[in-house]
Amino acid sequence: MTTGATTPFDAIKIGIVSISDRASSGVYLDKGLPALQDWLTRALKNPLQFEPRLIPDDQANISATLIELVDAGCALVLTTGGTGPALRDVTPEATLAVAHKEMPGFGEQMRQISLKFVPTAILSRQVAVIRDQCLIINLPGQPKSIQETLEGLRDSNGESVMAGIFAAVPYCIDLIGGPYLDTVESVCKAFRPKAAIRPAP
Repeated sequence: MTTGATTPFDAIKIGIVSISDRASSGVYLDKGLPALQDWLTRALKNPLQFEPRLIPDDQANISATLIELVDAGCALVLTTGGTGPALRDVTPEATLAVAHKEMPGFGEQMRQISLKFVPTAILSRQVAVIRDQCLIINLPGQPKSIQETLEGLRDSNGESVMAGIFAAVPYCIDLIGGPYLDTVESVCKAFRPKAAIRPAP
């Protein structure tokens, strides 16, 4: 699916992957893919092409899907689901298996954000990695937690009190040779060093 008309912003292809045995088999309706697509559409000014996948908790299948999306030209792949300690939760292992570089700061920050709400956030095992010129990030499974970890936390006046992980995503993608992501600051203000900031189109 492509959103947006011709714009001065770089186009980007994004893989969104929901990982769940029950949702992929039709036991219940998947909420992960709509949550990811909705947030990214609100947060980015770029024309977006989504590559959605709904797959079961199978390590080999997850790894193969991530490789497929990277090879298809995705600059960013976000997964949701399968990051807890349960026996079928193997998303981190599948992600690390395809990594060329690990980016541990993303997982650390997600757990710090989630710990503001539930002590069981320490059970989350989300990881982030780079494969070729693609950043792959595991996100939590619940739509509310997806938004909180991507966007960060705000006080009652709407001021940021803890940055979400997406603030660092555009510059990371710059550094690995991907497209230039422009964010909607009211949703998520990207951080870049001054020398890396392009003039507004």
